[in-house]
Amino acid sequence: MNLPWLLVSIIVAVVVTSLTDWFFSGVLFHDKYLLYPETWRGRAGESETKRILWTTSLSVVTCAAFVWVAVRLGLTSPVHSLKLAASIWVIGPLPLNFTNAIWIKMHPLTALAHTLGWLAKLVVCALCVAFIYGGH
Repeated sequence: MNLPWLLVSIIVAVVVTSLTDWFFSGVLFHDKYLLYPETWRGRAGESETKRILWTTSLSVVTCAAFVWVAVRLGLTSPVHSLKLAASIWVIGPLPLNFTNAIWIKMHPLTALAHTLGWLAKLVVCALCVAFIYGGH
């Protein structure tokens, strides 16, 4: 295992996925969050910094785990790492987010944005494995 390139892959994945998280969970369909304000923690105008830091730290865990698992399993080609990303997405975030949309009061577009955000995060991790780690 090439530890320096593993770390570079993780760092790039974390930075890029923080932008995808911001877009899919903060910008895309943002007005739909306001339809059910009682669903979300905090009040309008209240600082979200603490919650953003917590979710960002969880994203670090996701990226690091994905890159490490892909490398350990030898799935460093684009096709193989993307298949891993798709598999994880279908197993976890896809059913979880749609189940949440059924049981929790949220706009369907919010659930869709979160689900697509997870797909984007996993694809970014897969591409980092393939083109940063796998390229060296």
